Amino acid sequence: MFDNKEKASDLNHEENGAFVVDLFNRIIVHHALWFSEVKHQMGMEKALELLHSATKKSYSIQMKHLGALLGFEMVDGVPAPLLDMAPEKLNELKERVAKNWLVNDGVWFQSIEFLEGMNEAKRCNDSCWAQFSPFEASSIKKLLGLAENPGLEGLKRALGFRVYESINEQSIVEETETSFIFQMNQCRVQNARKRKGLDDYPCKSGGLVEYKYFARAIDSRIKTECLGCPPDEHPPEWFCAWKFYLE
Repeated sequence: MFDNKEKASDLNHEENGAFVVDLFNRIIVHHALWFSEVKHQMGMEKALELLHSATKKSYSIQMKHLGALLGFEMVDGVPAPLLDMAPEKLNELKERVAKNWLVNDGVWFQSIEFLEGMNEAKRCNDSCWAQFSPFEASSIKKLLGLAENPGLEGLKRALGFRVYESINEQSIVEETETSFIFQMNQCRVQNARKRKGLDDYPCKSGGLVEYKYFARAIDSRIKTECLGCPPDEHPPEWFCAWKFYLE
């Protein structure tokens, strides 16, 4: 696209727009690489602590400058244009962003699958969940102000703020003082395969990592048991089910 251009200052208007989009992508990837390297050097617990600190400060600085440049104000850390949206439109945006997260996840999986095969894709997928689940749990704990070990009640609240909650249908059943069962009743990925006449995607290996690591990051005392997840047989009312309990 940038044929015969020696440097960014040589770009025309359309090319400059594309270059700005690429710069945002570089910020995102660089941010993730910083976190990855700190985790490698200092461990996950310290990396998450530093991630939250760096994110808060970096976001504040970036949005301050973008707001001044583009003409919008910040209200308690939120861009005013978001708060000016109609409630239904803001909900639609929330759902769309959550769907975009799922699309991005699927694109990565398929990119590896098509080039390197299903086994490599699943191996990378499961390893990715081992990193993302503790991060998402830590982010939600910060968002909700949960205690270090908030117990099963804390986990129930946290499950309601995962990305999946905005795009799938889930429920909590069979609650006791020491346990509860979490069900994924509708799953966009599995429903899409069902519409195409395909078998369930065998996501159990990833799910075992995803849910165990998420629950443990919310409260290190919580144990996780899989009651069923594809390729396991399952009833029509759910695709996967997980029991969380305190011994």
